[in-house]
Amino acid sequence: MSCKDGKGGNGGIDNGKYVRYTPEQVEALERLYHDCPKPSSIRRQQLIRECPILSHIEPKQIKVWFQNRRCREKQRKEASRLQAVNRKLTAMNKLLMEENDRLQKQVSHLVYENGYFRQHTQNTKLATKDTSCDSAVTSGQRSLTAQHPPRDASPAGLLSIAEETLAEFLSKATGTAVEWVQMPGMKPGPDSIGIVAISHGCPGVAARACGLVGLEPTRVAEILKDRPSWYRDCRAVDILNVLPTANGGTIELLYMQLYAPTTLAPARDLWLLRYTSVLEDGSLVICERSLKNTQNGPSMPPVQHFVRAEMLPSGYLIRPCEGGGSIIHIVDHMDLEPWSVPEVLRPLYESSTMLAQKTTMVALRHLRQISHEVSQSNVTGWGRRPAALRALGQRLSRGFNEALNGFSDEGWSMIGNDGVDDVTILVNSSPDKLMGLNLSFSNGFPSVSNAVLCAKASMLLQNVPPAILLRFLREHRSEWVDNNMDAYSAAAIKVGPCSFSGSRVGNYGGQVILPLAHTIEHEEFLEVIKLEGIAHSPEDTIMPRDVFLLQLCSGMDENAVGTCAELIFAPIDASFADDAPLLPSGFRIIPLDSGKEVANPNRTLDLASALDIGPAGNKSSNDSSGNSGCMRSVMTIAFEFAFESHMQDHVASMARQYVRSIISSVQRVALALSPSNLSSQGGLRSPRGTPEAQTLARWICNSYRCFLGAELLKSNNEGNESLLKSLWHHSDAILCCTLKATPVFTFANQAGLDMLETTLVALQDIALEKIFDDHGRKVLCSEFPQIIQQGFACLQGGLCLSSMGRPISYERVVAWKVLNEEENAHCISFMFVNWSFV
Repeated sequence: MSCKDGKGGNGGIDNGKYVRYTPEQVEALERLYHDCPKPSSIRRQQLIRECPILSHIEPKQIKVWFQNRRCREKQRKEASRLQAVNRKLTAMNKLLMEENDRLQKQVSHLVYENGYFRQHTQNTKLATKDTSCDSAVTSGQRSLTAQHPPRDASPAGLLSIAEETLAEFLSKATGTAVEWVQMPGMKPGPDSIGIVAISHGCPGVAARACGLVGLEPTRVAEILKDRPSWYRDCRAVDILNVLPTANGGTIELLYMQLYAPTTLAPARDLWLLRYTSVLEDGSLVICERSLKNTQNGPSMPPVQHFVRAEMLPSGYLIRPCEGGGSIIHIVDHMDLEPWSVPEVLRPLYESSTMLAQKTTMVALRHLRQISHEVSQSNVTGWGRRPAALRALGQRLSRGFNEALNGFSDEGWSMIGNDGVDDVTILVNSSPDKLMGLNLSFSNGFPSVSNAVLCAKASMLLQNVPPAILLRFLREHRSEWVDNNMDAYSAAAIKVGPCSFSGSRVGNYGGQVILPLAHTIEHEEFLEVIKLEGIAHSPEDTIMPRDVFLLQLCSGMDENAVGTCAELIFAPIDASFADDAPLLPSGFRIIPLDSGKEVANPNRTLDLASALDIGPAGNKSSNDSSGNSGCMRSVMTIAFEFAFESHMQDHVASMARQYVRSIISSVQRVALALSPSNLSSQGGLRSPRGTPEAQTLARWICNSYRCFLGAELLKSNNEGNESLLKSLWHHSDAILCCTLKATPVFTFANQAGLDMLETTLVALQDIALEKIFDDHGRKVLCSEFPQIIQQGFACLQGGLCLSSMGRPISYERVVAWKVLNEEENAHCISFMFVNWSFV
């Protein structure tokens, strides 16, 4: 090992020569490098004094050696990273080539079928058959569906069914048994989840995914078999029988129960055969199918409150990948019996896209998540292991599903309504439910709560994207929540002095969101919500305490097709232990038209929102809602409360009214977020005196020209509609506020909404003075009279805050008075020039 000397050394080394270190010298330097890769000059001189074998080497030569050593380490890590990327790309290339071969076979098959049907059509035209002599018996026989005889369910018969299932599964996973089409929005690539496709024209609903995971095949098989650990809709899987096979595989008979996603549909169950085996090329296969119409073996009779669904041949093909990891093919093929649900919900049970999002892609994401956790640090910033955080999220989701389904075998029973059946009330007094909660009052005395109540309801929503509605509910809790109910829920949990370590991400009307964990693709978030200054009990009215909620949020990506949006939360105590008692409540929004193209989800942030009225507003509304007129979703709400048994009637009445108030608030918010709220048939109207957006845009531009003598937009001679569009897309943030004692914002363009990190619906909740810091408020107060008298003012650069509490810097602010047609002051407009987040 050598190192170039910059200056002549004392050891007789000429300038420009290399120093060749002895093995003993290298060993001494390596020891220090492992302790301190970047030693200071004092530490290097100390090393020379402590190691006589380095005494003839200059300190600068030692410095150069450490520089070179760090460089080699960096190159080694980069080489290792590139090798891993290369292995991943090689495996992905192999997967894409296989997919290309399969698609070529599918094209050939379709071309052959097309030729056959053409020839058959021509022959039919040439020779038509007279069916007048056919008897009623023979003509009726042609329309009958062939009845298959019962299958043998003895061990030999089960093996025959298993081999048949394996062949059918492989023909779907790698063959052309099903016509697969790429799922909308899913593009394969080295950083994508994989290749995801949905079925076209086959019975039932089916989805297929191929991808790479950094886990060995046996580990992948172990995870996928434990379906309740990753499939949130799976209530239980019972293995009733296990039969070994001669080839080293196993046949298992399973009974599986699935939660209903909404109160409007019954739960599903399945009676399955699962076959696990190893192929000749070393690939692991797990295939499953429903057992129906069998004899001479085990069977599963119908179970009350469940609809028996059918799983057609499905499963997992797991192949080892060169360099480690696995290539996995997943096929899910189901018949969910859509006849058993109301007609409005049938798209949910007839959508292959929904099956892909809820089952197929969930399995692949879970595998990638575990692989990522294995390769990363085992402890997060909160001192929790990833597995513990995943378990908390699983408990939240499972508790919400349990309350929503209300199975009698878990202790739930329904109580009578108040004459209106819009809200269902369930009560659970089972010891198991209460033991898991370990409830206690906030004052430290033992609780006498001996029951749990759940109030639940479902509602149909029109023309509002689930992701945007959920994001609003998350960020603007004050729009729908009753703090007294939060305090009531929190009173059942022991709350004491609590300090959570975590960055303050947002402050939405008294709530602070503290991030806890998220999945690698950011499709799901686990966070702690701090509700500030809420009185739990009478003594807290003097000094209100904070309430903490553990919250699970998913489905906030507007571009993901068919994604279910969920917001589930539960009060937590100060200890926040991994086994903390949880009583989940929340919202679930399921799209019913996931297969249809929808308009740009950002349209709700357009100017054509709740502020617009009049014919012009109607026109823009119709344009934007043209594609979204069929967008429907079903929202399910479930809230749980612990209570004392003798107060059941009072708590039931309170919970029923609370859920009804939430439904009313959600309907109001959904209407405001929907583009159809501008229709002339009725909907949200602007407050009296508020102009339509196009008129306001003209007033803003005309007033800017009047007071500042310049054009706000490049071309001001265009029509109202183009003027509005140009103002909306202006690069600087333009906001309007009222002329009141406490000015509040009434309008903002896209840049203004981005700067404040809000929407037009929530904009009116933001006061002008709240966004400025102390210096900015002082400047604004001093310049405000000038704006009123002179008509405009220019404020120097500074800092302001978004609605999420993020600091924003700006070069300057131009403020001017906006005049209406009668030359009266309508509002004040502010333009933040060259703003950016700090």
